[in-house]
Amino acid sequence: MTTSASDIYQQVEVNTSNELKLVVMLYEGAIRFLTQARISIQNKSLVGKATGIDRALAVLGELQSTLRLEEGGEIAGSLNRLYTYMTERIIEASTRLDTRPLDEVIKLLRILCSAWVEVAQKTDPQPSQPVTPDVGRMTGHVPDPRKAGTSSLQVVG
Repeated sequence: MTTSASDIYQQVEVNTSNELKLVVMLYEGAIRFLTQARISIQNKSLVGKATGIDRALAVLGELQSTLRLEEGGEIAGSLNRLYTYMTERIIEASTRLDTRPLDEVIKLLRILCSAWVEVAQKTDPQPSQPVTPDVGRMTGHVPDPRKAGTSSLQVVG
C-alpha cells in the first residue's frame, strides 16, 4: 500500500495539532464524509454511501466516547444527546437513501465546528490550564490537564 503526500501531510498535522484543533479536524472530517455520502446517495452509489456513512459515524462515536459526562455537566449531557440524535439521523438517511437528514446533520456539525474554530483561534491551551469555551456557544471538548501530551479529547464543566 502506497502512502500519498496528502496522507503524510494529514498524519503530520494530526500528530502536531493541539487538542482543540483535533476536535475541529474531527468535525471537518465528519462534514466531509457526510458530504461524500450525500453525493453518493444522489449518484446511487451504495458503496460510496456506505463508506461515507461509516466514517462519519466513527467520528461521531469518537467525539461521543470522549465526553466526560459526570465532570462535563449540562454541556457534556447536551452534546451527548446531540451526538445520539445526529447518529440516528445519519442511520435514517442511510436506510432510506434520503439526503435531507444528512443536510440537517451537516448543518449542526458546521455550527459546532465554527464554534470550535473560534475557540481554537482564541486560545493557546497550556497543559496546566484547561480552556472552557463560552457556554453560550456550542461547547464540549477541551484538553484534560491530567493527560497533557495525549490525544484524548475531553469535556470539562
